[in-house]
Amino acid sequence: MALVYGTNCGFVTEAPVDDPVDSNLEFDNRGIATKDTSSATANKVTEIGVWIETATEAAEITLGIYAHDAGDDEPGTLVGSVTVAKGTSAGWKTQSCDISISSSTTYWIAAQLDNTATVTNTNWHIGGSERCSRKYNETTLTNPWGDSDDNNDGRHMGIYAVWEAESSSSSSSSSSESSSS
Repeated sequence: MALVYGTNCGFVTEAPVDDPVDSNLEFDNRGIATKDTSSATANKVTEIGVWIETATEAAEITLGIYAHDAGDDEPGTLVGSVTVAKGTSAGWKTQSCDISISSSTTYWIAAQLDNTATVTNTNWHIGGSERCSRKYNETTLTNPWGDSDDNNDGRHMGIYAVWEAESSSSSSSSSSESSSS
């Protein structure tokens, strides 16, 4: 299955499990972000994940959500982030989180992978409907994102964020925390 927004990339209601079987994109020492709009009922992100296509050496991955910079049509400030160990196998690398978001709002779902000795790839789909941004020689997700090294329209990246709607039983005094790097 190719990368499809709302199914195995972008904002999703359920974490994907299958290999996206799409085009490879080198991921080492890079930050990548994909633009998407949150659901009309979304109020938080509970999990973020990125597809790792190749089995390579262990490294750390930072996953995050950025606000949209409408002036540059790029990621803006970091809303929240988490880290996950990549391990040495291919597959979805995921981390639970509690990042507050607003409904019907444009965000960027991002990932950054530290360098590995062997090239590590993720997947992307050329011909998608949204925009992606990439930064090279990155050792973390920067805040703010800053200028991208490469922007492409019509791309789907192998990155997702599981969103959740506010439940009717949640208290207005509940708080959301996210870790920022």
